[in-house]
Amino acid sequence: MTLRAPALGWRLLFGAALIASLCSLTVQLAFAAIAVGIVGIVHGASDLEIIEHQRRPTFLALYVSALLVCLWWWIVDPAIALPAFLLASAVHFGLEDAPASRPFERMARGISLVATPATLHAASLTRILHSAGVQASSLPTMVSSLAIAGGIAAGCLAIIGVARHDRRLLVGTTALLVLPPLVGFSVGFLVLHAVPQTKERRDRLQCVTTTAYLRTTAPVLVAAVTLVGIVGGLLLRWDPSGVRSLFAGIAALAMPHLLVTPYFEGIARQSGIMPQPQARQSFL
Repeated sequence: MTLRAPALGWRLLFGAALIASLCSLTVQLAFAAIAVGIVGIVHGASDLEIIEHQRRPTFLALYVSALLVCLWWWIVDPAIALPAFLLASAVHFGLEDAPASRPFERMARGISLVATPATLHAASLTRILHSAGVQASSLPTMVSSLAIAGGIAAGCLAIIGVARHDRRLLVGTTALLVLPPLVGFSVGFLVLHAVPQTKERRDRLQCVTTTAYLRTTAPVLVAAVTLVGIVGGLLLRWDPSGVRSLFAGIAALAMPHLLVTPYFEGIARQSGIMPQPQARQSFL
């Protein structure tokens, strides 16, 4: 994990995470909203930029449609929408965060990011998922399954991390395991997924610096953050805790990123026009 010039950014993240971990659920929720809902969105803000110009109208139509369907689904039936979102996220993380030559690591990474927070914090995660809309009757089975699967996945990733001297993998997995669920997932998501994927996107767009990348994706990024804020504000009427608002806003943006963008990337690969990444540079 790069900790040279961007060391201050990492230290601020970890320091804020530790402070949030000692605070109330409201503070942890705010940390997650900023870390995942704003910083994490940066890597998906380039979705439009990587699509061929002639395909962008179709891409936008499908992207917005998926967003609206997800938001509607989350509002009318969060008990089903949440597990579906977690499953889609696990598949996405696994496919994106490890190469195809490592299928076992792909599976472990996908499971760990969504399930490991339950391993040592089952009670806290139960309260969070209940606030997010999961039915109380299904919570014990769901959380127990996540705790077992997450613990096994984390153990496998720890072994892989030690064997490869992969500090990023070890830090991200430790955060998922040790920190409270909202905080642990936020840190793990940034360390293991969002930051590496932002580097990939920046290289594909041939942006020499992160500032150039942010400038290129600024319109979409601003629109995405605004949308999350609007959705969260509207849903606060039905969910004063803010948990369901956070999940719904992030899911509404994440599902098109998980489903629509990979479809168009697959078309680009088949056409032989997928941009090749340049040499990686640090992000934070």
